[in-house]
Amino acid sequence: MAGATLELLTVPAVFLGGLVGTRLLIGSLTRRNVLDRPNERSSHAAPVPRGGGIAVVASIALGFLWLEFTSEVSNLPDRVMIAVAVALAVLSFLDDLKGLGPVIRFAAHAAAVAVGMIALGEEARLFSGVLPDWADITLTALAWLWFLNLFNFMDGIDGISVSETVAICIGLSGLALFGIASPSVLLYAQIIAAAALGFSLWNWHPARIFLGDVGSVPLGFLLGWLLIQTAATHPPASGGWMAVAILPAYYLADATITLLRRAARGERVWQAHREHFYQQAVISGRSHDRVCQAILIANAGLVALALNIAPHWPWPALAAAVFVVAVLLVWMRAPMRWGPRP
Repeated sequence: MAGATLELLTVPAVFLGGLVGTRLLIGSLTRRNVLDRPNERSSHAAPVPRGGGIAVVASIALGFLWLEFTSEVSNLPDRVMIAVAVALAVLSFLDDLKGLGPVIRFAAHAAAVAVGMIALGEEARLFSGVLPDWADITLTALAWLWFLNLFNFMDGIDGISVSETVAICIGLSGLALFGIASPSVLLYAQIIAAAALGFSLWNWHPARIFLGDVGSVPLGFLLGWLLIQTAATHPPASGGWMAVAILPAYYLADATITLLRRAARGERVWQAHREHFYQQAVISGRSHDRVCQAILIANAGLVALALNIAPHWPWPALAAAVFVVAVLLVWMRAPMRWGPRP
């Protein structure tokens, strides 16, 4: 009984850790001049401290470790994921401070995914039963690596990463409650969402602090882990597999379409830019919070499809998800014809 009570306290404690820790970081990072200064690719107009992900990742890591003492759901692979996420946070903070270069970053991300794949073992199979093992392992690793990086790429306006994080975690929690994901996914998703919500109160427009690579990279790694772990237990095209694919559909679409368009023009796809759909929405005159609200509404639709339609009618659910994302992307690229401009 005592263990169960302590486990229930984990989520609110993580929320407070993200909330208070982020507030303390605002002053600390500002005093140390760890600032994101506006440039031609920025979506903000004044210097803002970056590195709020320190509080987010620390709160998540402590929450995960606390579960080691209050429940029986944790195991060695889970502890490996925590360690890798913290290592990514440390390296990414160095990147925030000094800029490590794309080769070092990509090598570190690839190494993190490789360790994660080894830790997952047989669970690291997105296409189990359809493809040979070597092809399945390769495609799963590439999907995880891409998701980690796209999550970092998409962190470009106030509130967007926490909005996406919370939406995916709500969807994963629902899948766990419905028996589609494991009980550990429920606990871990709640912890990640709690830390993100605590941070969001300081990151919503106008943001007083940015997440930084120290936050976006580990979040992409951890969310990718939970999505793969859930999808790998279901055959492709099944309700469970489709539900997992639907949850991050907006981020996948925006990042992938933008990357392909830039690659087709021969541009350096690893360089910072302002060509994502959400960035174009801000450039056209929509405020950061308005864009995030639109993303939240679309994600609410995706979560509803993943939980209520995909388990029974996978392909209609996927088609509906494509429609929802397409409407959002069209709205983001459409000229702003009315309403106040920032």
